[in-house]
Amino acid sequence: MAAGYVSTRMVKELEPGSRVKVRGWVYRHRDLGRKVFIVLRDADGILQLVADEAYTPQKYVEEARNASIESSIIAEGVTARDPRAPGGVELRLERLEIVGPSVDFPIKGGEGIDYLLENRHLWIRSRKLTAMWRIRQTAFKAFREFFESRGFWEVSPPMLTQAAVEGGATLFKVDFFGKPAYLTQSSQFYLEALIFSLERVWTLAPSFRAERSRTRRHLYEYWHLEAEEAWVGMEGEMKLVEELVAYTTKRILEERLEELSLLKRKTEPLEPALKTPYPRIRYEEAIRRLQGKGVKIEYGDDLGADEERLLTEDFDTPFFITHFPMELKSFYMKPDPHNPREALAFDLLAPEGVGEIVGGSERQDDYQALYKQIESRGYNPEDYQWYLDLRKYGSVPHSGFGLGVERYLMWVTGVNHVRDTVPFPRFRDRIYP
Repeated sequence: MAAGYVSTRMVKELEPGSRVKVRGWVYRHRDLGRKVFIVLRDADGILQLVADEAYTPQKYVEEARNASIESSIIAEGVTARDPRAPGGVELRLERLEIVGPSVDFPIKGGEGIDYLLENRHLWIRSRKLTAMWRIRQTAFKAFREFFESRGFWEVSPPMLTQAAVEGGATLFKVDFFGKPAYLTQSSQFYLEALIFSLERVWTLAPSFRAERSRTRRHLYEYWHLEAEEAWVGMEGEMKLVEELVAYTTKRILEERLEELSLLKRKTEPLEPALKTPYPRIRYEEAIRRLQGKGVKIEYGDDLGADEERLLTEDFDTPFFITHFPMELKSFYMKPDPHNPREALAFDLLAPEGVGEIVGGSERQDDYQALYKQIESRGYNPEDYQWYLDLRKYGSVPHSGFGLGVERYLMWVTGVNHVRDTVPFPRFRDRIYP
């Protein structure tokens, strides 16, 4: 906090009778005649302010009456205990200044989702969304702590690419000085290039997918945590993924219980995720489980959101699905040498109906095999020449994964829609503020 000011959280830690100065925005306002109650919010929480004609100069009682919802204010006063106040502490006002008036704030409660999206720039002030931003920051901090503790190097790949990673149908095409380029779907290829100097690398950056889907799990711009490791196979990468998820979830439970409570998230369902290893089932077993639940699905069919939701009913912890048919996965994945029809690939699904939050695989490290896999998908190998070069000059076995940050947060926080895990969500039909 700036010199002379204390946060709402710090006020509650002081002895009663402490004289303090606070600043923030009006969250709630009640005028009871001789008394005016204001609930002030700042980045740390909320605090009740009381302007009372018995001890507040009349000038500042009037200022308190005029401090409408979302006005920014500076207040000075003396702290006092009161069990009726939020957090059991209030500030009895001696001075109050309205810094920025707020006339008829447009969000009053009860509005529909479309209205709130149109006014997202104002709705992000809500306490529930603010709680999400705090949880999100803790997750980002935990990601960095985890990778630093494992000897990874954080790198910064470009957002513009020459070719598709996951397929042309989901690319956002842009004009790059008269030549076509694309917003990145994934930083994977660049991370693979970097393992030949740093061996273990990771990044946290936006990715873009022009998918036609608009479900509660989809965003068109999302934050993507990706990592690649030299000398590591699929099993080693799965171990890294489960340790990352367990560590990050533990840090959120340690630091953000208040915010999770504000979001009405019960923490008991998260506790099994703190213990590793996570369960593992093969794709073929997943198909059998779904068939046993009455789903019309055959070996070779893809698993969509509905199928993943049904599978999560069988687990109270994140779990892996492995060994997908090669045709369901991307061209760069390595076939299982024991069964070349299956990819050395895995998805990590979160329980409680959320589904996939991580996808990863062992990468194809042989030049000729990768060349054929590119051709078999109908792609032009010339578009991937630099990527193929990585297999010509000192290729090594290597693996990697990508974690969708917003889907992970959707599970941890228990919110119903991924749009509430990111400040400004992007959708196919329009861009809100």
